[in-house]
Amino acid sequence: MHSILPLLGATSLAGASVLQQALINPTNQVLFGSYDSKPLVSSEALEAQITEKNLRKRAEDLFSIAQEGVEEYNHPTRLTLCHTGHLATINYIYATIAELDDYYEISNQTFDAVVGNVFEYRLVLGDRQPDSVLAMSLTPPTPDKEAVFGPLVLVANDGCNESDFPATIKGAIALIKRGVCGFGDKSALAGKAGAIAAVVYNNENGSVSGTLGTPSKYHVASFGISNEDAQPLIKKLEAGDVIPSSAYMDAIVQKTGTTNIMAQTKGGDQENCVMLGGHSDSVAEGPGINDDGTGSLTLLEVATHLADYKVNNCVRFAWWAGEEEGLLGSDYYVSQLSKEENLKIRLFMDYDMMASPNYAYQVYNATDAANPVGSEELRNLYTNYYEAHGQNWTYIPFDGRSDYDAFIKNGIPGGGIATGAEGVKSENEVAMFGGKAGEWYDHCYHQLCDDLDNLAYDAWVMNTKLVAHSVATYAVSFKGFPKRTDVKMNDVSEPSIYHGPKLIM
Repeated sequence: MHSILPLLGATSLAGASVLQQALINPTNQVLFGSYDSKPLVSSEALEAQITEKNLRKRAEDLFSIAQEGVEEYNHPTRLTLCHTGHLATINYIYATIAELDDYYEISNQTFDAVVGNVFEYRLVLGDRQPDSVLAMSLTPPTPDKEAVFGPLVLVANDGCNESDFPATIKGAIALIKRGVCGFGDKSALAGKAGAIAAVVYNNENGSVSGTLGTPSKYHVASFGISNEDAQPLIKKLEAGDVIPSSAYMDAIVQKTGTTNIMAQTKGGDQENCVMLGGHSDSVAEGPGINDDGTGSLTLLEVATHLADYKVNNCVRFAWWAGEEEGLLGSDYYVSQLSKEENLKIRLFMDYDMMASPNYAYQVYNATDAANPVGSEELRNLYTNYYEAHGQNWTYIPFDGRSDYDAFIKNGIPGGGIATGAEGVKSENEVAMFGGKAGEWYDHCYHQLCDDLDNLAYDAWVMNTKLVAHSVATYAVSFKGFPKRTDVKMNDVSEPSIYHGPKLIM
């Protein structure tokens, strides 16, 4: 854990009234008092303190905080790069925990994050702009943020080797197939060969949106398009046609300091910790009240009520910065753990997007065969809970799209739940959960409309109670849960196509 460094940013603490509220248990008795006088936590007691009213109030507080981003971005946002909206978010979290009668040790972890934002872009290939065109995350702008012009040139193979780029690529826009290596590698090789921009086309159906990842001096303005849009162009190029093209990108990529917040119970066995986290940032496009305001606020609500109880095992809450830029906060946190500190974390639970309006109850399919041993037991805890409460559930891939990634890659059992992002709901899922088939689980995912009207409170309450159950279960006992003996035991070393919300390859 790091030293306690109070956050004293210039922004206000939106929703300060929340910090004034007395903590009330289900029988309306104020429980703040000496630690020894508190009862041992139980799932039943902790779940009973979760209410829709409290979650609504926290969501309203967070939306007020997001409004502080208007000064910088002309709309509400809590982007890591937004020094008002995001700083106000972590101040709010810190101050809320600090009010809990010295129950937690609160710590900050400040680190440098490479973040970016795309303000505007255009891509014209021949006589049209592809309908599917998307800008890559962490792309640099075109030179001087002006349009560049040149022929479209097809790159051989997958564009993963210097030899794939013909001499004619100099001064041209490179058209590169997705696959084998990362988008950042393709962009850097294109830039090194003299290309003025890079376009990656999908190797399967649909548009492609990803991130270039760690910046390179060779990166060029980079776009993604669908295979459907690319094939007519490829046929023309292979026939020897010249396709005059242009690209324009107004974007920034820069390094900024940001902060993770951790809160660990002072009670309980400090050598055996239950850990859970959610991310404190949003995307640039909107306030992020579902993504991941709901996860962040779920943790805050559970942490608030846990302070009424004793625990046998320590509980550590974490709020990560820079998740939307590629899991930066959680990656940094795990990278700084010594072997001894790593082994104290018995499991990590990730909570991202708890209230999607067209929701499904989704459980990460974290098996022991493919992940650190213990992940499957956590997975089963979630499914058993849904079944015990008469709810359906469905598995989703455990593929690196959220902050559990660094934990499982470093031997720590992990898992989590979600309610869906940009995926399309099936007819079968409508029969299981209600809602609308053929529409995204969250039609406002990564958009300005991810606001107070974008929440399914029934799902949020159910999932927050499940989070409370997961915390209470392991805070009482790890009986039967696999003991960790080595950091490298069953760690996940295979690369994934995701590292965060966006594709990396």
